[in-house]
Amino acid sequence: MSSNAGIAPNANRLLWAGFMAILAAGVGFSVRGGILGQWSHQFGFTMTELGTITGGGLTGFGVVIILTSLFADKIGYGKLMIAAFLLHFVSAVLTLATPAFFASGGKEAAYWCLFSAMFIFAIGNGVCEAVVNPLTATLFPSNKTHYLNILHAGWPAGLVLGTLAATLMSAKTDAAGNVIAAAVDWKIQMSLFLIPVVIYGVMLIGQKFPKSEVESAGVTIGEMVKSVITPLFIVLIVLHALVGYVELGTDSWIAKITGNIMASPANGLKLMMYTSLLMFALRFVAGPIVHRISPLGLLFVSGILGCIGLTLLGNATSIVMCVVAATVYACGKTFLWPTMLAVASERFPKGGAVAIGLIGGVGMLSAGSLGGPAIGYKQDYFATKQLEVKAPETYGRYSVAEPKGFFFLPKIKGLDGAKVGVLEDKGKELANVGAALAKDGKQDKNHEALAAWWEASKASADADAQPVKDATLEGSRMALKVTAAVPAIMAVLYLLLILYFKATGGYKALQVTGEQIAGGVQGPGEG
Repeated sequence: MSSNAGIAPNANRLLWAGFMAILAAGVGFSVRGGILGQWSHQFGFTMTELGTITGGGLTGFGVVIILTSLFADKIGYGKLMIAAFLLHFVSAVLTLATPAFFASGGKEAAYWCLFSAMFIFAIGNGVCEAVVNPLTATLFPSNKTHYLNILHAGWPAGLVLGTLAATLMSAKTDAAGNVIAAAVDWKIQMSLFLIPVVIYGVMLIGQKFPKSEVESAGVTIGEMVKSVITPLFIVLIVLHALVGYVELGTDSWIAKITGNIMASPANGLKLMMYTSLLMFALRFVAGPIVHRISPLGLLFVSGILGCIGLTLLGNATSIVMCVVAATVYACGKTFLWPTMLAVASERFPKGGAVAIGLIGGVGMLSAGSLGGPAIGYKQDYFATKQLEVKAPETYGRYSVAEPKGFFFLPKIKGLDGAKVGVLEDKGKELANVGAALAKDGKQDKNHEALAAWWEASKASADADAQPVKDATLEGSRMALKVTAAVPAIMAVLYLLLILYFKATGGYKALQVTGEQIAGGVQGPGEG
């Protein structure tokens, strides 16, 4: 049988259906990143609250990957993919209903509506992820690396398509950074991810799914779990938690942060689209690269590049430097996630879907519960510290009423996104909404409160604008600089693993029996 041939007649169709499912997740993720500003302005969220909302999506993703990987074989791949389709659809409906929740229950209701929608969206993504990885490995047993890389190229492909759509629909600004054309309504943008959802749903109609490799070999769930209870696997778990924090946690914010640095939301989205396109292309050649060098060596280099890239981004002062820094960062993050999955699968083959599911699930949990919220908190923290010192009266006008913290970190009163949005366009959108409400004979207590605040604050708007803008930029820069420490720590841990394997005979892939795979490649300095 050719190494490029699947074991089932519909192998390619199932592969590309999985690709489309992951692409749908990427589209939803990137579009959401482009509309965070609209959510902030419409509902008054702080950066910490937005980070928690986006983090909820990744947290649900991680929980479901872990749980589903334990029982996927018993439930059946086909049933699980149908469930994923339904969950994706429900999440879209709930997201689009957020304005109605806001009108009836205010900011708190809108927050929980969006958080729940993102959580359900992530459950659908988690079910897909827990199924498509072992499914692809089963369909193409002789060339897993190649086809798993093709499968996971769906993620950056989704980021590219979603970011392209978000860029075309984003707010337009002039050279001074002033908004001259409002963004397309976020509800229209968020609906776009349903297109690939429908496509993968249609592709799965009437398809027969094969048994997994581990199930065919007669390995029980207990044996899979037992095989991963080792110190080495715990180290891999910790490392992938850091990968999730620095890759997906940062990606939740990167478009908005770089948009602040370049004084253009559209340019921030374009930069994310460029890095995603680079990531998409590189993942198609990851297989040959990994076959020529040590996976741990590749991860070590990736950690170094990630640290350098984030540090450069945090210090960038021009569009050119942002592009250079983002290129370095993209090269660093591209191979982290799939290569970690490969290492877990190669060193713990008996763990099957459980090994891959635990690694991927912990990465998502870290991104959702730590990465997204923590990076949002860092932006709030450094922005408020600067504004408190340089313009205390301005800070008093634009901070939220109630302070919030993050885990053991101190509580702070972050900047109110709705107030900052009104300041940025000098109250134009606020006035338009007010006129529309008056024309329809309706009242909105949230709008009335914001309008009353603006009436009392607009006299000082010209004096407030620059300090608020500078503080927001400072928060964005510092968040990236502090986050750069994470890939630096990863690089150190990868180096320690390289030295460990060098001392124990070199890194080699293992078979389910525990034997080394013939022809395994040793990395530089290993063995």
